[in-house]
Amino acid sequence: MNVNPLRWQRQLLICAAGLVFSLPTYAAEGEPARAGLARALEQAWRLHPQAAALDAREAEARANGDVANSLTPEPGSLSIGSRNDRLNRNLGKQEYEVELATPLWLPGQKAAREAEAASRIDEARAKRGAMRAELAGELREAWWALAAARNAKALAARRLDTARALEADVRRRYTVGELSRIDANLALTEVHAAGAELVETEATLLQAEQALRTLTGTAAPADMVEESPTTRRAPGVDLGTPETHPLLAAAAAASRSARARVMVADESRRAAPELALRVVRERGDFAEPYGNTIGIRLKIPFSSGAQVRRETSAAQAEANQADAEMLRTQTRVQLEAERAQRALAAAERQLAMAQERRELSAENLRLSEKAFSLGESDLATLLRIRAAAFDAEAFLGRQRVARAAAISRLNQALGVLP
Repeated sequence: MNVNPLRWQRQLLICAAGLVFSLPTYAAEGEPARAGLARALEQAWRLHPQAAALDAREAEARANGDVANSLTPEPGSLSIGSRNDRLNRNLGKQEYEVELATPLWLPGQKAAREAEAASRIDEARAKRGAMRAELAGELREAWWALAAARNAKALAARRLDTARALEADVRRRYTVGELSRIDANLALTEVHAAGAELVETEATLLQAEQALRTLTGTAAPADMVEESPTTRRAPGVDLGTPETHPLLAAAAAASRSARARVMVADESRRAAPELALRVVRERGDFAEPYGNTIGIRLKIPFSSGAQVRRETSAAQAEANQADAEMLRTQTRVQLEAERAQRALAAAERQLAMAQERRELSAENLRLSEKAFSLGESDLATLLRIRAAAFDAEAFLGRQRVARAAAISRLNQALGVLP
């Protein structure tokens, strides 16, 4: 079989170049990465269906604070009444009564209500931070899923280009009788396999783009760079500052709010007393002049043991549940942080091995190309080695994205927002 070494060297150098540049480049770590994810997070937060509800919850908590800071637990009331004897004797008896009543705070109740209102405001703010952190985690997963899909499509497209170039040259050489029909069929089969892979990666890419656009409402940027790993330490159960993590801050705020409601229940063992000022203007008959009287009325409700136990028990149960949830959240956050740190270390080791594997595959490809150009190897061997080189490039690309995703997951586990 006559072989033109120079022509095959030029052709297979094109294939090798397709392998070397088969991955999309990622910008360096730093501000562009944080800016891109931070901008996407702001866009996703504006579209989040519960963001407006959190604003209303915080407004409700502030309104409770205004009520707790008022002079009375509830608004006062005005009563107006009139009596006469027109239906029976009709002697001119007339009476007008005006009563102004206002409820009073129980001892210690006002301070408990103020503490509860302050804790609810803190809880609303902490819930906002926790929900924002959860949205950031969802956004990071969609972000790097799209990066992986883009990487796979770029590799598949370059594989198809190099396969078409090789198939065209093999078909030309088969026509002139330099290669066999089997070689032509093998080259054409490689084109079909590369085309099928490209179609599959395009479908995956479309799905990933739609998932991210559903969150942010806009298309993803062209450059999807990785974040810088945080230097924050993993939170432990015995840390004294759980507010450093949004989920821990939300759990701690919910626990404090529940304990504040227990204090309110303890200080509200009966209904609020009521103080009323009565003014009465009356006369006995037509001949008498009107006379005015002023009186004070104090209403003290009795305490119901069953009702007190019901309110206190309900508040205590809610507080116990909040405390247990806080401990569970602390443990879960700590374990997630440890798992994310180990996953990042594993991803870095796999990336190093993938780079070494790519170098070895590239060297094998160069040797196989040289052997094929000299007629020392057949096309099937070249295609097999070239497929191994493509697999190595694909694995390297996946590991690059996997490392970037592992960095984002570690930042997420430690409560660091983009």
